[in-house]
Amino acid sequence: MAMKQDDINKQGFVFKTYEAPNQSPFDKLFEIFKELITHTSGDFDEAIDWLHELDKEYRLTTPDYSIDDFIEDLKKKGYIREEIDPDGNSGTAITAKTERAIRQQALDQIFGKIKRSGRGNHRSKSPGLGDEHTGDFRAYQFGDALDKVSMTESLKNAQVNHGINDFALSEEDLVVEETLHKSQMSTVLMIDISHSMILYGEDRITPAKKVAMALAELITTRYPKDTLDILVFGNDAWPIEIKDLPYLKVGPYHTNTVAGLQLAMDLLRRKRHTNKQIFMITDGKPSCLRLPDGQYYKNSMGLDEYIVNKCYAMAQQARRLHIPITTFMIARDNYLMQFVREFTFANQGKAFYTGIKGLGEMIFEDYETNRKKRIKG
Repeated sequence: MAMKQDDINKQGFVFKTYEAPNQSPFDKLFEIFKELITHTSGDFDEAIDWLHELDKEYRLTTPDYSIDDFIEDLKKKGYIREEIDPDGNSGTAITAKTERAIRQQALDQIFGKIKRSGRGNHRSKSPGLGDEHTGDFRAYQFGDALDKVSMTESLKNAQVNHGINDFALSEEDLVVEETLHKSQMSTVLMIDISHSMILYGEDRITPAKKVAMALAELITTRYPKDTLDILVFGNDAWPIEIKDLPYLKVGPYHTNTVAGLQLAMDLLRRKRHTNKQIFMITDGKPSCLRLPDGQYYKNSMGLDEYIVNKCYAMAQQARRLHIPITTFMIARDNYLMQFVREFTFANQGKAFYTGIKGLGEMIFEDYETNRKKRIKG
């Protein structure tokens, strides 16, 4: 594939001469490779073509360590595998190990700048049956679970109340340590994959993918009791797995926001958690509906009153289900901002008008804030 410097510049890559201390030749190339494999939606051959072009321009390799050496190391370390496609052609694909490395890199890039709180799940303020200790104690009451009794504090009480020489342990000596509920959050992340996400010379789908990968890594590692469902919406909406995120591409689609919201609420109805929320990343107006007869109603010219009213109705339905929707609009058009304001008012949710650079930090700050607010409620 013939690559040009202008093509590289359009992708927004920035390379500097600085290298991290003690960074091996493999590690240096692997950092760039992970970025490229995200931009190419998991296409290994295209990513390596990019890497060759960047090597010519920036001299990423040395006579002692070539790109061929790097590919061999990728194989040895389990980051790529050979596979046969349905037509019988052989090729190279990334492995689950690489997918995880990409998610971790996205998390470090986006979330690493945000202040981290303590390890583990967020807590509610209400004491009750749970599995997180508070350090506060109270007298045992009939009905308290015996596994909540603090033997250390109870034995101290027995010694004080009865003395060491006449040791006895009675019910009045027993002490229970208060615990806090570990609240759980169920989140659905909606990603717009309509054609506008790559129009006008801007790649908006790659930052959206990075946010989704970082959010997935955050929840699975830091909040393992939380749940995250991811769906994409174009003419229709469908769920995707975390492992599918690096391969996500924009299609020749319109924007069926209603279908995305319907699926998001269907997914959340199945969750037993009290705390539920929807994040929606989009850059365009709703322009499509699927009619009861299976046909599509589409209108790309301005804001279609019939379509947007359906969106407002869905926002109100989510509000009745106590599901807040946070919209991240990657656009600044006045008429789109007006639609988001009306949509947000109908749901009593939140909206951010953001560029692609600030999207990651904003969505993570909001995830943490939403969690705290919902838990307090």
